Amino acid sequence: MTPKGVVVYTDGACRGNPGPGGWGALLLYGANERELCGGDLVTTNNRMELTAAIRGLEALREHCSVKIYTDSEYVRRGITEWIPKWRRNGWKTADRKPVKNAELWRELDAEAARHTVSWHWVKGHSGDPGNERADALANRGVDEALAAARAGGLP
Repeated sequence: MTPKGVVVYTDGACRGNPGPGGWGALLLYGANERELCGGDLVTTNNRMELTAAIRGLEALREHCSVKIYTDSEYVRRGITEWIPKWRRNGWKTADRKPVKNAELWRELDAEAARHTVSWHWVKGHSGDPGNERADALANRGVDEALAAARAGGLP
């Protein structure tokens, strides 16, 4: 049986770096769409970019052929070029320092292994409809995290 073809657009946002951040993923399967978003009060843009890709893949319940579009070269190059070297080096960089965000990279690696994934870079804020929607979802994630914090009595 041929795996289902899914397109996923991902994006992360951060207001300050570190600062409050959000992630967004738009999943497209035929005529079906699913929007996902979330956020954290203290995070970095790179963490949100990684989280968007993880949550997008995690949402798929069965093996799929997935095209992921991201405006993050950090994510695209990390998953396609750097991870094999990091694994071989015990999750250390070429200069023997611990890989930043290693726990998220491991999670992304595991989620990607469940599917057949091709990774594509798209220029951010350039009018690509999928990327623009993922960006809006990421910003919604920031807004929701901030609203939840205010409702919980945080400034």
